[in-house]
Amino acid sequence: MNPSTLLNAPVNSTIKNMTIPMLYGMVLMMSFYIVDTLYVSMLGTEPLAAFSFTFPVTFTLVSLAIGMGIGVSAVVAKTLGENNKDRARQHASVSMGVSAILIFSLAMIGWWQHDFIFTLMGAKPENLGLIRDYMAPWLVCSLILIMPMIGNSVMRASGDTKTPAKVMGIGAVINAALDPLFIFGWGPVPAMGLQGAVIASIIASIVSCIIVFYRVTHTFDMLGWGYSFAQIKESATKVLAIGLPAAASNMMTPISSSILTAIVATYGSEAVAAFGVGSRIESFAMIVVLAMSMSLPPFISQNYGAGHYKRVKQAYYSSIKFVMLWQAAIYLVLLVFSGMIAEAFADDKSVVEIIILYLMIIPISHGFGGITILTNSSLNALHKPMASVGLNIIRLFVLMLPLAYLGGYIDDIRGLIIGVGLSGVLTGIIALLLMRKNLKELLGDCDERNDCHDTDQETSKE
Repeated sequence: MNPSTLLNAPVNSTIKNMTIPMLYGMVLMMSFYIVDTLYVSMLGTEPLAAFSFTFPVTFTLVSLAIGMGIGVSAVVAKTLGENNKDRARQHASVSMGVSAILIFSLAMIGWWQHDFIFTLMGAKPENLGLIRDYMAPWLVCSLILIMPMIGNSVMRASGDTKTPAKVMGIGAVINAALDPLFIFGWGPVPAMGLQGAVIASIIASIVSCIIVFYRVTHTFDMLGWGYSFAQIKESATKVLAIGLPAAASNMMTPISSSILTAIVATYGSEAVAAFGVGSRIESFAMIVVLAMSMSLPPFISQNYGAGHYKRVKQAYYSSIKFVMLWQAAIYLVLLVFSGMIAEAFADDKSVVEIIILYLMIIPISHGFGGITILTNSSLNALHKPMASVGLNIIRLFVLMLPLAYLGGYIDDIRGLIIGVGLSGVLTGIIALLLMRKNLKELLGDCDERNDCHDTDQETSKE
């Protein structure tokens, strides 16, 4: 997509055209996690529980990458909106190098403190060996597994969501094909169990890395070399000013998930296994929201840089209206098929019952969760990362964890699940009020300066 399209084409159709390719890619990428979970579940409850313990830790590193991707996307897209391609290339190049250093450093800390981290999360000594089988190769190869996300952010900042979607799709297909081979073995390939799942992921990610870095370098010309110290400092400062708060905000989710996992672990391995399955199904159920959260920020950042503030407002409100209707429909589907879904992932009756309970309650809040996700991404795109950080603190530590604990105290595991769902609803309402305030201030400042670049013709094209 030509970057100028984001500044001139009708808002709703542009968002749709950017989101649909991302949706295809996200479907395949989320199937990556669903397929992994499905195959691991065939190994038994203990391997599935061990696999569930790994999610908060792997997502911590992924969250760092997401945060840095948000930073580079916001800075590069805004710079492109200001019509400065050379400076955008500089920002993209420096941010990829800085991201690689931060991601690998955090991964090595995780490798060094492996047993301490998972014991703190509630893992039993007998779980640690299985967890280590998965996490050791994952942490060592973290750059291969994660860096394609940063490259994809550079392409999305340029207005191209098709290539990142294809990359995610190719990686997911390769992973799905290799999973049974390495997990269960075939011919000369021995059965590796839980470790086989991560080996399949690493091989798939190698292919993704090759494609991403070729496209960023040769097709988009967004990777340069030989920058001066002053240029590196400038770009790193700009990107980190958004990327680090965004990363911290995103990393709150796995940190709070670790605490929640520790709470859930008090109900037994069956509860941990059920929550691991539920969280992955939940991610798949929110896939449209996640796709929009990747396509909306480049649109907002470029229009923010160009001064088209009314287009920013229209894009945000159109997106959340659609998300509320979409997630209501998804909830009805999950409600009808919750039993079938649970039985596909577990044989243990206790695990099945908790999965069904999870799917009947948590998705009620998904529409409001969509508002929170899109508000967070929009605030980062408007270069207001600290507002996003504050919203996540409220979501996770003021609402979710206290309400989950209180709910569990009142009504056991069912009360805990209700508490988590209620926190999602309340956070969505707060997020909407916060974004309304920021948009009102943005448009008010624009009107006072009399420099709003939007025209009635642009708005009427919808």
